[in-house]
Amino acid sequence: MTALAHRPALGLRLLHSWVAPHRAIRALRGMGEPSMLAVLIAALLLFFVAQVPGHMRAAAADPSMALAPRLAGAGLAVVFLMPLMAYGLAQLVALASRATPRPLAPADSRLALFWALLAVAPAMLLAGAAQPPLLTPARWLAGLGFLWLWLGGIAGLSGGRT
Repeated sequence: MTALAHRPALGLRLLHSWVAPHRAIRALRGMGEPSMLAVLIAALLLFFVAQVPGHMRAAAADPSMALAPRLAGAGLAVVFLMPLMAYGLAQLVALASRATPRPLAPADSRLALFWALLAVAPAMLLAGAAQPPLLTPARWLAGLGFLWLWLGGIAGLSGGRT
C-alpha cells in the first residue's frame, strides 16, 4: 500500500477539523509551503464563490452598480489583498505567541490559519446562499466556526508538540 492509502480524504479531514481541530491540524503538521499556499488559494476561491449570491442580491436591490463591477472588486480583493492579509496575520500571531509559554512557529501559524479558512469554507458557502432571516445566523455560524477552527489549530500546533 502507498502512503496515500493511509490518508483520509480531504472531506473527512475537513469534517474532523470541526470535531477536534487540535487533533486534525496535528496530522497536517509539516505540510510544505506550496501545499499551504494551495490550501489558502482553494479557501479564498470558495470564499469568492460564497460572495456571489450576496453581490447578486445587492445588485438587484441597488442597480446603480451592476453585478460585474461588484464581482470584479470582490475578485481583486480575494486574489490580491486576502493572501497578503492572511500571510501578515499568520506572521503577527507567530510573533505574538513568542510572549506566551507555548510559542507558535511561523509555518505552524500559517497552517492553522489557512486550514481554518479552508475548513470553514462550507459554512461560508452556506452563509452566502442563505436568505434572510437565515442570513445572520448562517454568518454567525461561519464566524464562530472559523474562530473554533483557528484557535483549535493554534492550540494543537503551539509549543512545538507533535
